[in-house]
Amino acid sequence: MTDLMTWAELGGSLAAIGGAAYARHAHPAAYWSTVGLPVSVARLLASYSSTMDACGLTVEPSPWRALAIKATTHREVRPVPPRRGLIRPTSTGLRLRLRLAPGQEPADVAASAERLRHAWGVHAVYVRDIKPGVVELRLVGFDVLRKVRMPRRIVGGPLRVPVALREDATAFVRDYRAVPHELVLGATLSGKSMYLRNLLAGLAAQPVVLVGIDCKRGVELAPFAPRLSALATDPEQAADLLPVLVNEMEDRYDLIKARQGIAPGTPDELITSDVWGLPEDERPASIVLFIDEVAELFLVATRKEEERRDEMVTHLIRLAQLGRAAGIYLEVCGQRFGAELGKGATMLRAQLTGRVCHRVNDEASAKMALGDIAPEAVSAACAIATELPGLAVVGDTSGGWSRIRTPYLSLAGAAATCRETAHLAPDVPALATFRPYVPSVPVKGSGPVATPRPVTE
Repeated sequence: MTDLMTWAELGGSLAAIGGAAYARHAHPAAYWSTVGLPVSVARLLASYSSTMDACGLTVEPSPWRALAIKATTHREVRPVPPRRGLIRPTSTGLRLRLRLAPGQEPADVAASAERLRHAWGVHAVYVRDIKPGVVELRLVGFDVLRKVRMPRRIVGGPLRVPVALREDATAFVRDYRAVPHELVLGATLSGKSMYLRNLLAGLAAQPVVLVGIDCKRGVELAPFAPRLSALATDPEQAADLLPVLVNEMEDRYDLIKARQGIAPGTPDELITSDVWGLPEDERPASIVLFIDEVAELFLVATRKEEERRDEMVTHLIRLAQLGRAAGIYLEVCGQRFGAELGKGATMLRAQLTGRVCHRVNDEASAKMALGDIAPEAVSAACAIATELPGLAVVGDTSGGWSRIRTPYLSLAGAAATCRETAHLAPDVPALATFRPYVPSVPVKGSGPVATPRPVTE
């Protein structure tokens, strides 16, 4: 009987271990909440002082504290670790704050992040500076980029779109007022279209003018036509559309200039140098220009096309240099974007503050996107695996960078969002001639009104 019980207990233990291993692989979030979180908290509490000492993050106690220890306990005075705050569990990991000792800096803690990760048995540790003398440790329990789940609470706002998930389990928010123009690079099937799709669906719910240039006959942007105020599907149409946007920008500058006819006694809040300082009833709607496969605007075969290319590039550079104050923003996408495209390419790229690099086919393409702002991010972009579409490295001119992954959004779902929000498209008379044709939706049970051109991913 005892042998039977022993074998039953052994079988139950093996089943529990196997179930835990399966849950850790197939359902990492559930495994973290039930098993990983308690184990990591126990490790952290039990080994906090010794781990900080091994990482070189302890300091000698103050003379008063050393004297008190000797007087009350008669034990050896040892270095003390940073003061730890409360441990806050999350659905993806842990958060806790550390008060640094005099002489320490956040870089000291960041340099030990890999050691802390192994000591406490978590997937990754990230350090964020909260205020002078205080840092926050964000412990991530599992690879959140393997199966993307956006956080429930995201602070949005005008021209702010949560478009992807960062590797530290926070949302990557595309903020056009903070980063007005962006370059998005990626090879075929790298997830570049998915990033663009999420961005368009997020902006569609806001009163923003959406303009598209898609020289692949519109196969990428045509499904969003109900929400687009203008769409150019070849270089000839783009050459006509860009001067209109430049004229719109100049008209907005005239509007700002008229407001700057400052009379004595004018309140400070009425003095402005961009559209955001105008009264809300006078402020024109923001314009976001999406350019898919920007290289198509640069490639030429004849001298006549070369002249057209030079004019388009000049207009794009002007929009990138001057558009922000007029409420005009650029989202430029392509597979490669370097000096080999021709005159003006490097100058235009220099104006694109934000950079998003998906999987690329060579190191040179990664350097085009990130080499001039965050050289250490180039190797991270080159290491993106083929089986992880949507994974990208994002950076800006501050030098900071991180890995992100875009959640899956079907083309049909994004197109439905654009149809439902078509009434939010602001009226811009100058763009009326470029408004894409949208066939009427057929009544259920009747034949199709028109046979659309096939759309590919």
